[in-house]
Amino acid sequence: MSYRTRGLTFDQFSVGDEFHTASRTVTEADVVNFAGISGDYNPLHTNEEWAKENTPFETRIAHGVLIQSIATGLANQLGIFEGTTIAVMEMTSRFVGVVRFGDTIHVVLRVADKKESKKPDRGVANVYIEVLNQRDEPVLQGNWIVMLKRSI
Repeated sequence: MSYRTRGLTFDQFSVGDEFHTASRTVTEADVVNFAGISGDYNPLHTNEEWAKENTPFETRIAHGVLIQSIATGLANQLGIFEGTTIAVMEMTSRFVGVVRFGDTIHVVLRVADKKESKKPDRGVANVYIEVLNQRDEPVLQGNWIVMLKRSI
């Protein structure tokens, strides 16, 4: 059995389309594993006693880049980019809130703009993303510039 693409092509996306991912709870294990992979052992993320005394959050928080990484995974699970993405050309992020251990996040993606490519078999979409916690408060906002296959 061969692989069947389930992603949307450039032509199937429309400006204004909005997609909502599933939710995911961020755990201490996620943060510990990310610290190990990235080498980022900043006490803001890894030392509860230090964080209690030295941060306005009074507890450890998740790495912002971990939240961005989880967002890409949640978006991938939607299937809309699977097999039709040629390249992620750019990702920008603004960290507008914190994620504490036990917070549950989800992502809202909105197609902000589309541009034709010089090559007829592809196009570029600008996707605005917002990561929200369980109270629907934004914790991360940004844009993904994604090159996608076209329907030919």
